[in-house]
Amino acid sequence: MYAELVFENCKYSSDPILGCALEGVASVVAGIKDASIVIHSPQGCAATVSAAYDTCEVDFTQRKIGCTRLFELDVVMGASEKLKNLIREADSTFNTKLMFVVGTCAADIIGEDIEGICRTVQPHVKATLIPVFAGGFRGNALEGVDAGLEVLLPFIKKTDNKIPDSVNIIAPQVNLNPTWWADLRWVTKILQFLGIKVQTVFTRNTSIREIENAGRASANILLSHDAGYTFARKMQETHGVPLILADIPLPVGLDNTARWLRALGAYFSVEEKVEYLIKRGEQMVVDTLRRRALMIIPRYHNCKIAVCADSTIGIGLVRMLFEELEMLPELLLFRSGTPQARKILERELNDLGISPQVGFWVDGYQMKKALMDADVDAVVGSAWEKYIAEEVGIKLAFDVLYPTNRDVYLDRPYFGYEGMLNILEIIANDWERTFRSKGIKYR
Repeated sequence: MYAELVFENCKYSSDPILGCALEGVASVVAGIKDASIVIHSPQGCAATVSAAYDTCEVDFTQRKIGCTRLFELDVVMGASEKLKNLIREADSTFNTKLMFVVGTCAADIIGEDIEGICRTVQPHVKATLIPVFAGGFRGNALEGVDAGLEVLLPFIKKTDNKIPDSVNIIAPQVNLNPTWWADLRWVTKILQFLGIKVQTVFTRNTSIREIENAGRASANILLSHDAGYTFARKMQETHGVPLILADIPLPVGLDNTARWLRALGAYFSVEEKVEYLIKRGEQMVVDTLRRRALMIIPRYHNCKIAVCADSTIGIGLVRMLFEELEMLPELLLFRSGTPQARKILERELNDLGISPQVGFWVDGYQMKKALMDADVDAVVGSAWEKYIAEEVGIKLAFDVLYPTNRDVYLDRPYFGYEGMLNILEIIANDWERTFRSKGIKYR
């Protein structure tokens, strides 16, 4: 069991960590080939969309984004014709099969009928118009991901012609690994080795045809504890594609990776291949640490740690830090808090026999307040938490998650055995930099 933190006088925050729903919707659209996005908004919202495309590493020349650039007069008088004209222009310019027409906060204020406008304009354009409501009033970026996924449901064709040993992968982009696509690639390679076909990824370089055929998969795998549950449940209800591996942590660290792989192996009856992967992976970790990190465990023994993360990476980190590095997780601060994630976390903490303080949906102010009041030696998080830790007097902070100050040249997974070593390398280097003397003057 855990003690959930309660923050007083936190009705308002000037430093939210999560973006708005528009960013989440855009992160889904960015992963679809032959799709464009038109946002009915002031021009500043285009920067939010661009940030989502940046996170998905979509080249600037490949982005098909239109913005109505609403001004004060538009908000007062309405801007339906402006949106209709932009849709027609974007259709002839981008020439895509799908066009997401997205309403933002300003469109909500106006009361713009996005669905009605799309119905009116649809006969005059080639692209299939998809109205989406993504005003920040409607939620944060994680809820935006759910909204973006939901509008894809009508495009999935109903079929009884299932592909044996095949999966859809859902929401790989909802992950604070700065190179989350490396985690997706790790999962894809594992599935390929086990003889399991990846039917559709929602979404990463995904074609419209792949979306249409997603109902043929024999299972769904959700690579996030922060979004995608509603979409996966509706796919199960509508298309009979079950969600698997959803009640255990994602493969972060040795034990979690073995558990995740064994659950996968049991579902698809490939246990022998899975045991080979586990044996090979654990041996690789042991051999690497024996050669290059003999002091890594004694160094971290009984180090009291705070984890500041999303549920996707954060829940997996708890067992890795406690069991495999012998640290003491005293404080867990999550940027999210779905009911499913809370259940998984509670089971993990009960199994480990630890009772840290836990905060969900923590914003920047609450994070700073919790770290200020905590008795911890170090913080695992992003560059955001690194600066906060320094400000409140915590000397050690590991800059592991997005957003990060690190120069990232190579895509590195955090999932799996190689992923554990990638995380450990960052932690070890940050430890060394922290305790390296800055007072010595050489002549």
